[in-house]
Amino acid sequence: MKKNAKSKKKSRIRLLHQYYSYTGFYSFVWKSVKKAILPIVLFIGALLAIDRWVLDIEQMLVTVTETYSPLGIISVFFASESLLGLIPPELFIAWSGKSASPILFLSLLALASYLGGVISYFIGRWMTKIPAVHEAIEVKMAQHIKNTRKWGGFLIIVGALLPIPFAMTSIAAGIIKFPFASYLMFGLLRFVRFYLYALVIFEMV
Repeated sequence: MKKNAKSKKKSRIRLLHQYYSYTGFYSFVWKSVKKAILPIVLFIGALLAIDRWVLDIEQMLVTVTETYSPLGIISVFFASESLLGLIPPELFIAWSGKSASPILFLSLLALASYLGGVISYFIGRWMTKIPAVHEAIEVKMAQHIKNTRKWGGFLIIVGALLPIPFAMTSIAAGIIKFPFASYLMFGLLRFVRFYLYALVIFEMV
């Protein structure tokens, strides 16, 4: 019985591997990783250049922390993450590193990003109820929606971990009515992304 169960599990894994290979999922992930590397390198390079020749970034972050309330900063980030991820999360991660409680505020930022994705998911669900809006979005996000239909949870995992707008993936998941409970589970990897990035950014600022 145990051998049969293991055999079935291996067969399922093999079939999934063949499916993702055939549909181009691995190629998509690799291209996404390559695209993600450049913005990260540019961001780090810009931080180092600005810190050396323009202004003291550490002092600037301390000033921001002393000038604006944490609630206000996190609220701005939440709004950004709910609306297509307009502001790079790395800026807010750097801010949390200079706050009074870095881990606490980093966790709140991760939570804000996660909840922003949930809002985006429901925006996608709402769009399907308005034909004109739905048609317009279907055209603009055609490839993303197509990929979400093909790869489902795995694409949500990629969106949660890689530096691509998580809101776009969440909206696409809402449009195709991806199971909400599964979306919430896969989206938890958003926390992993923030903690991993903080390991690098906290050392820089």
